[in-house]
Amino acid sequence: MRSRKLDAHRLDELSSPALSPTEENSDAKGAKRSRVSGIDRALQVIDYLYETGSPAGAYAIAKAIKAPLSTVYVIVDDLVEKNMLARNADGNIWLGARLYHYGLAYARSLDFMGVATHEMHDLCRHAGETVQLCGRDGDHMLVLAMADGPSHFQVASRVGTRVPLNWTASGRLLVGHLPEAERVELFKRCARTSPTGRAEINPETLSQSAGAAFHDRLSIQVAESDYAVACIASPICDNRGECVATISIVLPEQKVLADENHYTEQVRVSAERIEKLMGWRNH
Repeated sequence: MRSRKLDAHRLDELSSPALSPTEENSDAKGAKRSRVSGIDRALQVIDYLYETGSPAGAYAIAKAIKAPLSTVYVIVDDLVEKNMLARNADGNIWLGARLYHYGLAYARSLDFMGVATHEMHDLCRHAGETVQLCGRDGDHMLVLAMADGPSHFQVASRVGTRVPLNWTASGRLLVGHLPEAERVELFKRCARTSPTGRAEINPETLSQSAGAAFHDRLSIQVAESDYAVACIASPICDNRGECVATISIVLPEQKVLADENHYTEQVRVSAERIEKLMGWRNH
């Protein structure tokens, strides 16, 4: 009996469109037909169950999403095996436990952003400067949220801005928890010259500074990515000790040079408070 298990080699096979006999004949005469990938078919199955809100059989699913029944059988069997879907006692299909776990992870991320955003605005009021929350997006640092300070000082990196990891204080912290060899390889791949030309690009030097900054829970950069702009950042670490985000104060360069300590303690305390509220820090 032929296995219905889905694997990467069969994605193209499962990308066949659902066509009526008339459409099949028309295609044979040269008409162009669209194809749906195996991944898209899997998402169609999951979306259908989610939208209807009740278990369904393979035939009903195939009819609803206009897919070949044989294709739906293969996809369902594979998703059941991977706990993405579950087969009830009556044979109908429903959402599986693995999707629930993904949902919990997503909910936790929403909780984090709620807690972190509240702290971001508090720090903005107390420091009187612009404050950002940043995360990692592959080889880049990504600005997740931002609270503008009361001054007229303009920050170029708004929400959604992505810059190479080596350009910013936050970028170094976000990889500071990684093993040294992994940090070196990462910076070899992603380090870029910044617009000001002041950002470090040597992988070994970057790795060492990232590790030291993470250990000290503090990273400072001055005019490395933007002229006359400085950033003081502290890592937000989860219960595994990994830096999942940073909170940072972005301010004019001269203010850091005049009174660095005034800001460093505030940003450290804010990062620790977020960790405590998330249950990631016990002391």
